[in-house]
Amino acid sequence: MEIDAWLWWLIGATALGIALVVTAMPELGMLAVGAIGAAVVSGVFGGGAVAQVVVFAVISTAGIAVVRPIANRHRAQRPQLATGVDALKGRQAVVLERVDASGGRIKLAGEVWSARALDTDRAYEVGQEVDVVDIEGATAIVM
Repeated sequence: MEIDAWLWWLIGATALGIALVVTAMPELGMLAVGAIGAAVVSGVFGGGAVAQVVVFAVISTAGIAVVRPIANRHRAQRPQLATGVDALKGRQAVVLERVDASGGRIKLAGEVWSARALDTDRAYEVGQEVDVVDIEGATAIVM
C-alpha cells in the first residue's frame, strides 16, 4: 500500500507541531503551516510535487517573514507590570535614620530598607522624603 503525498505532508506538519511545543520556536510553527498548505494542494487540488513544494516554501517563508519580527518585538518589550525590586525603583520613601554616602535607613513600601545617597555630598535627615533611583542588593540608592 502506497501512502499519498498529502498524508506525508500531514505527518510532517504533526512532527513540526510537536517540535514547536517542545522547543517554543515559532519558526517551526510556520513550517508546520506550510506543510498543511502543501497537504491541501496535494489532497484537495491534486497538485503535483513541484506545486506542493512551492506552496510549502511560499507559505513557510511568508509566515516566518511576518511572525519573526513580531515575536522579536514582543521579546524585547519590558513587562507591563514591574515586579520585585523593579517595582520599587522610582518610588518615594521616608528617611528613618540619616542617609548619606555611607548608609542609613528608609521606609519603602511599608518595609525598612538600608539606603545610601546617590550623591556622595548629600545627606538626608529623618522625616525627609527621598526618591529611590536604584536597588543594589538589599540597599536602596536614593536622592
